[in-house]
Amino acid sequence: MNTAPRVAPPWRLPAIVAAAGIAAWFALPDQLGLLTRLFTTALLVLSLDLVVGVAGLATLGQAALFGTGAYAAGIFALRVMPDPLVGLAIGVAAGACVALASGAFLLRYRGFTLLMLTVAVAQILYSLASKARDWTGGDDGLSGFSPGPLLGRFAFDLEGRTAALYALTVLVLGLYVARRVVDSPFGLAVRGIHENRARMAALGTPVFTRLLAMYTLSGALAGAAGALSAQTNAIVGLDSLGFAVSAEALVMLVLGGVGRLSGAVIGAAVFTWLHHTAASINPYHWLFVIGGALMVVVLMPPAKVWAWLKSRKAAS
Repeated sequence: MNTAPRVAPPWRLPAIVAAAGIAAWFALPDQLGLLTRLFTTALLVLSLDLVVGVAGLATLGQAALFGTGAYAAGIFALRVMPDPLVGLAIGVAAGACVALASGAFLLRYRGFTLLMLTVAVAQILYSLASKARDWTGGDDGLSGFSPGPLLGRFAFDLEGRTAALYALTVLVLGLYVARRVVDSPFGLAVRGIHENRARMAALGTPVFTRLLAMYTLSGALAGAAGALSAQTNAIVGLDSLGFAVSAEALVMLVLGGVGRLSGAVIGAAVFTWLHHTAASINPYHWLFVIGGALMVVVLMPPAKVWAWLKSRKAAS
């Protein structure tokens, strides 16, 4: 009898997200800007999940990769050409290159040291962007560009219809790639390193190379999220490299569930809904609601709550 665990097909999660996103696109025509931001943020949180949840690396510097992708796409649109797909590829390449270059140094460290070094890298890039006013606009931000029609046909309208579908498509593709990678032998090796680094090294696994490859993939997805943010907002500010971006992404990941990929979308959706609802009620104290929700999730993890509910159902 075959008792091997069943692995969900890699298209299942992307298909669910695509269906939910399209349904929201039709059902919420007045909130397309909010949906675009949600899809973009979910892609950023997905990139963080590959590092924190799958590889088990401590980081608070994901903003470095996100902001690099945003500035790269914005500068490319302003100075070279406004094609959104080419700009997206530039953002992906920029995020991956920064992750590869910084990861070659950062991943030689672990724990609190690694955490602080990732923050330092983000702060260094923040300072460089602030000083390079001719390229980034400095404190005023990078503006004056707009993406051209998608595929030469679909213009980015004021209502945000094209932008929302564009961001959703990139998110779905990112989820599919991430699922295929995580379920591959490479992804299983990275999960093994997360569980027991010494044992995987003893088995002959090139630990550093595997982690660097996963970190680079994370940088590519974060760069894609940054490029989406630049293209759909037509502005890039220094806050895209700020500490708040990394911290909020980590909060969303914890809210949605670390290491499950779907947690990136769930966490981004919950955070965005809480933010939007609480800020509309009280724009000065909405963080109180977010803090309370985070405490509930930490004290009562969704996995444990779900297991408890199933045990109660089985007992009855």
